[in-house]
Amino acid sequence: MQYGFVRRSALLALALVAVGGAAQAQDPWPSKPITLVVPFPPGGPTDMVARVLAQQVGQQLGQTVIVDNRPGANGNIGNALVAKAAADGYTVLYNTSSIALSPSLYKKLSYDVARDLRPVALTAVVPLGLVVNPKVPAHTVQELVKYAQDNKGKLSYGSAGNGNVTHLAAFQVVQHYGIDASHVPYKGSAPADVDLVAGQIEFMTDTINSVAPFIKDGKLRLLAVSTAQRIPNFPNAPTLAESGMTGFEAGAWQGVMVPAKTPDAVVQRLNAELLKALKDPGVLEKLRVQGTEPLGSTPQAYGDYIQSEIKRWAGVVKSTGVSLD
Repeated sequence: MQYGFVRRSALLALALVAVGGAAQAQDPWPSKPITLVVPFPPGGPTDMVARVLAQQVGQQLGQTVIVDNRPGANGNIGNALVAKAAADGYTVLYNTSSIALSPSLYKKLSYDVARDLRPVALTAVVPLGLVVNPKVPAHTVQELVKYAQDNKGKLSYGSAGNGNVTHLAAFQVVQHYGIDASHVPYKGSAPADVDLVAGQIEFMTDTINSVAPFIKDGKLRLLAVSTAQRIPNFPNAPTLAESGMTGFEAGAWQGVMVPAKTPDAVVQRLNAELLKALKDPGVLEKLRVQGTEPLGSTPQAYGDYIQSEIKRWAGVVKSTGVSLD
């Protein structure tokens, strides 16, 4: 009798554990805070947009979305962290166009974009602006080209790092116009902007939300933007396409990804909340002030876009001769 009682008690305990486990497994997502990994430094162009969306999506979900900056290696440290994280929807990546450049730049990556990460949505694009130090006597792209010709080998241009989109876009400008200038890579846009304002370098293509304050204060001069159309914040600035680079268009696009095995239901819910946030008037105003263009997409469309960008930039990366390890 005693054995039977103990056995029945054990079976009851196991049943309770099983019920509790099932209830836990069925907890609706999200039932705890979400970590949004931003693989770039705080205060940078990516971080600025990510925090706007994190706050809004958190409010919509009724959960805190914690921004966790993990900079380094053109975003690959943060990318790899999320690629290897638990696929439960609580570790999310806010990635940029650098994720499409890395397969061509790095011989070895600790993650595979297509295998280890799952696209959720394309969120925004930050236009690039071709800017010069005011001491450079150029108010148009053509005048910059002429100045460079008159000062052959004396000019230098900065970037947020080797292989960064700010580097590759500037390289295309230099290559297209035959400008003889040295590339100076920095660890992010901020230090490059500081040196550009100080006159240590002469020009740069940088994200508009990074250089806009300097342009408005007269510390930098905007010659052209990288988008297909002129941008509202600087309507008088022509596009690079208008300035002679027919068909040229580039930008620092951004999006959200999760570990590859994240459940469909979580991906669809997160996608819906991101699209909702990108239509919120308050979010739109904050992005407008930054010069950021909101986008939005389905997970499938974002995945297709990433693959097309990987192919697009492979040739550009190869032509630069840059290879990173």
